[in-house]
Amino acid sequence: MMAGALAGLAALGLAACNGDAGETANGNGASTGNGDGLVRFNPDPYPSTYTPFPSEVVLIQGATVFDGIGGEFENYDVLMQDGRIAGIGEGLEAPDGATIVDGRGRYVTPGVIDIHSHLGVYPSPGVSAHSDGNEITSPVTAEVWAEHGVWPQDPGFDTALAGGVTTLHVLPGSANLFGGRGITLRNVPSRTVQGMKFPDAPYTLKMACGENPKRVYGGQGRAPGSRMGNMAGYREAWQRAVEYRRAWHRYWDAGDADATPPTRNLELDTLMGVLEGEILIQMHCYRADEMALVLDMADEFDYQVTTFHHAVEAYKIGDMLAERDVCAAVWADWGGFKMEAYDSINENLALVHAAGACAMIHSDDQLGIQRLNQEVAKALAAGRRLGIEVSDGEAVAWFTSNPARGLGIFDETGSLEAGKRADVVLWSAHPFSTYAVADHVYIDGALMFDREDPARRTVRDFTLGQPGEGVL
Repeated sequence: MMAGALAGLAALGLAACNGDAGETANGNGASTGNGDGLVRFNPDPYPSTYTPFPSEVVLIQGATVFDGIGGEFENYDVLMQDGRIAGIGEGLEAPDGATIVDGRGRYVTPGVIDIHSHLGVYPSPGVSAHSDGNEITSPVTAEVWAEHGVWPQDPGFDTALAGGVTTLHVLPGSANLFGGRGITLRNVPSRTVQGMKFPDAPYTLKMACGENPKRVYGGQGRAPGSRMGNMAGYREAWQRAVEYRRAWHRYWDAGDADATPPTRNLELDTLMGVLEGEILIQMHCYRADEMALVLDMADEFDYQVTTFHHAVEAYKIGDMLAERDVCAAVWADWGGFKMEAYDSINENLALVHAAGACAMIHSDDQLGIQRLNQEVAKALAAGRRLGIEVSDGEAVAWFTSNPARGLGIFDETGSLEAGKRADVVLWSAHPFSTYAVADHVYIDGALMFDREDPARRTVRDFTLGQPGEGVL
């Protein structure tokens, strides 16, 4: 999906940040490029500068391996070389100079991926001065980007790493109908957010259903003040995006370098990106009836919903999600805290999976992100008590490959397949055990966390000199 998205951008004629000859700024927030003299705009003005940390050739031997796509293999080896998975299998030969890791009695999975986090925009521990996750000034703020609020020194990144999290998706909050762009990050220490950005991962757009937008703005005597108002607000914004997109395409198709281009609008840039299929919709939505309405709206304006988040009633529409190729990200057992979360059941994740839809766990929490393997264990146990047959290997996909699919990065990570990024966790015990902890966490083959090596602890300014500094 990621490669396809990039190819799509080229097809649109949106100039990539690649130094095209003749590209010049035009004062419209855009630039001329492609040598045709037409104004275009850069879809990635804050590009990733992520560079993998140095890695070695590593061979984990004799472990029980979950490949993240349903497979479970005993007494298997995993070979990492040049930052990629070089192979998994029995009795792999160690290349010269390889570091050998004894995996006997231990378990290997792909790195944990959390599709719903607010780390960085709501750092942990939180203080109000660092609270940058909600632009509660207008119900439509598609122009804001979470990455512009991420604080790379959030200590929560380190505690998430200790829980095996190698990739996380940071979203703005849910006060608004359109909350802004989300960003997918590698869980590595960096001075800048650009240094954490997952290279070429698609941008996402956070939207929110239900009680949050109508409460926040209805309480101010503004629209939306009801679910009717929510839908009206979405539709009005999408219609403006349709017209904006039409104006740009009319200009590009005419090919007249002397014509005046449309006036650029940062809010509508993002919505147009969704209509073009380049930006993925990640939508906070609890109730099944609302999700069904949103799917109708997506048909009305011809776009795709990628994932519903907090989808506590997804079990009621699993067939619809499967038919529409829409994912559901859910909690294991968190519900009942407001009316739209009242009809939650612990079997939700297993039922959505059984319906054939792409299902996954998510955290939305700085503590929950540290134990997503255990959250999956709870959801799996609830499903099995109901009589749903799900293998351990299939359930591992709930915190690895399925969130990778929901983020459009499955071509690169989320499973232990040759050629993919070597994002790997070596667990002390079965990952669904209460007692399992991550012994080693590798990102692009680099050992980023070693439970036995205190020297491999990042010490942030926020925790420097504090009790427990460097202890995870």
